[in-house]
Amino acid sequence: MELNKTYEDKVYAGVLGKVIGVYLGRPFEGWHYDRIMEELGPINYYVNDKLNFPLHVTDDDLTGTFRFINALKHFNYDKNITAKQIGQTWLNYCLENQTVLAWRGRGVLTEPTAYMNLKQGIHAPESGSIKLNGKIMAEQIGAQIFIDGFGLVSPGDPELAVELAKKAGSVSHDGESIYGAQVVAAIEAYSFIETDIKKIIEESKKFIPKESEIFKLISDIQNWSSGNIDWEQARIKIDEKYGYSKFPMNPHIVPNHALIILSLLFGDDNFQKSLMIANTAGWDTDCNSGNVGCILGIKNGLDGIKDGPDYISPVNDIIYLPTAYGGETMSDALIETQNIINIARGMNGLDLKKVKNNARYNFEMEESTQGWIVEQSHDNNLNTTIYNSEFHSEIGTRALEVSFSNLSVGLSSEVYVESFFPKWFKNLKGYQVERYFHYDYVACPTVYSGQKIITEITSNSESNLNISLFIKYWGKDDELIKVSSEYYNFQHNEKNLIEWTVPDTFTNPIAQLGISINSDKSNSGKIFINYLDIQGSPKITFTKPDHIEPPKRGELPKENYYGQLWKKAWVKDIEKWEFRTPHFTIVQGIGRGHIMIGTSSWKNYSVSSKLSVSVASAAGIMIRSQGLKRYYSLEISPQNKLKINKMEYEIKTLKEIDMNFEFFKEYDLKFVANNNKLEGYVDGKLMIKVEDNDNYFEHGMIGLMVENGSVRTDAIKVE
Repeated sequence: MELNKTYEDKVYAGVLGKVIGVYLGRPFEGWHYDRIMEELGPINYYVNDKLNFPLHVTDDDLTGTFRFINALKHFNYDKNITAKQIGQTWLNYCLENQTVLAWRGRGVLTEPTAYMNLKQGIHAPESGSIKLNGKIMAEQIGAQIFIDGFGLVSPGDPELAVELAKKAGSVSHDGESIYGAQVVAAIEAYSFIETDIKKIIEESKKFIPKESEIFKLISDIQNWSSGNIDWEQARIKIDEKYGYSKFPMNPHIVPNHALIILSLLFGDDNFQKSLMIANTAGWDTDCNSGNVGCILGIKNGLDGIKDGPDYISPVNDIIYLPTAYGGETMSDALIETQNIINIARGMNGLDLKKVKNNARYNFEMEESTQGWIVEQSHDNNLNTTIYNSEFHSEIGTRALEVSFSNLSVGLSSEVYVESFFPKWFKNLKGYQVERYFHYDYVACPTVYSGQKIITEITSNSESNLNISLFIKYWGKDDELIKVSSEYYNFQHNEKNLIEWTVPDTFTNPIAQLGISINSDKSNSGKIFINYLDIQGSPKITFTKPDHIEPPKRGELPKENYYGQLWKKAWVKDIEKWEFRTPHFTIVQGIGRGHIMIGTSSWKNYSVSSKLSVSVASAAGIMIRSQGLKRYYSLEISPQNKLKINKMEYEIKTLKEIDMNFEFFKEYDLKFVANNNKLEGYVDGKLMIKVEDNDNYFEHGMIGLMVENGSVRTDAIKVE
């Protein structure tokens, strides 16, 4: 299949279908059919409200799907990527006991078991093998739930999809689990070019051994679907022959794969009915529903998703993808779609697309709203709605339409997008966190002081408008503080480019980025946001916030003494992070530890910090970090060396020089990145420089690292 507009539309529908499916099934994951029917009835729509469960949650099904596919990007879009390389991508993104995987322990779930193998230097495919982990552990469901990305980059090429699925699946799984993943990936590849789901399934099963359980169950369900029984009767047959009771440990691949095939063959090619079956049938509902949603999204497109209730608006494109690359946590369906499209293009030797010059919010897909929300507070105009609409400009065909009516003097119509923790997250405690999330919500804000916000807006209203940009950041007592730009006047049908430099938030994380619409008289109309981008590196000094006061001697610190939301803005891969003095100290007893903050929009910048090292074998500054295994570092060490290192799955020293070193002495380090040129300064003097001509990292977070010890600083300055 050509990588044209049709392909792009199908990818977006597939991504949306995956997200919808996961959100549908997540609140009752693990329930059996009988309990679902007794407490909820057939699942024809979202039930999160009935169960007091948020719609948007972190979920391993989504994070693994949309982050492990980046292995292809990191390894030069090579179709012949190896299982070992995909396993290295796991190590880059996974924060142990924090992100991506459901961390229930080695020997309890397959994925943490495989991760521990990888961490110990056992490479894929051995890391997920039956030989190492045993058949029971190796044949759980995980290979299937993470596989959709590899199907999405293989349009019309099931052979490629099956091969990629084998490699990706073998990082953590083996045997029947691989076969299930291969079938799902093949179905997705076929779904780009074939309309008959029965034919798609028949062709897809030919890629796996006929003696396998997956092949047998597919054949059985095909036979049952051609008879006179309904899906519920077929489900009983599945339970009797392939159900959870037949396997010593669950979630096993076989029962859950059976429910995917059941949903596709009994769902009448209808998105709602197929997802109803996948979810009502029970077991690993979010996983099965996510795979089914992705398949039918690809095959039938957005029209298929919209042929029924409105699944799309509640989702609002929002996806949380917490990983060690915290600057990518706040994501959305359009961003992930465009990433997958570019991976497919790179794999086929095509130039990568820069949609609206790679603007963060470009809305360039039907139905895409990218997480933007209408502010519904009492002092705002409540007659405000947002849509994705056709809008032709020099650099695009769609825009976010903000419509308002009866806008009165003194009121605003405001829309915004979350750039960090949604407001309700900060109130979650204990059991709520365990229930709502498989793992921690790890994120860095998407907006920082000193960055430039650029947006193109066109007005269409009864009279002139005044439009401003604003941010809200978490300040004292973790309350939101609003800061706005000046107002820009828009006449009827006027297009303007607004640029605003984000003001200083005094190291506090920015939670929202928004647009405010005002008028000097009663007004109705609309504006079109063609795009909004967050450009450049920040100008900011990260310190402990001024409003955090230390406790008096002998007193216990208050609940928010340590600045909970400020701390949560950082990715942390360390044993301890101490805040008891004006300094903050990071501690890692064994191995490398890191704290990181920033986003992929940070490219050319400098980072400086005065560091004091205690006992450590190395410590320093990180730049352009893209996780735990992809970054540059300027390091000092007791071996009297100053080094510029490149972590690319293993440490490579790009250059080193001799330098006198003393424990507890303060060193003023500065690390500068300008394209492929890297410079290191000590106490204001240029000491070391190098050019990286081997696939240099172009962007990423900043941070501190320490190896086998601790390092202390007052501040980290970025400019």
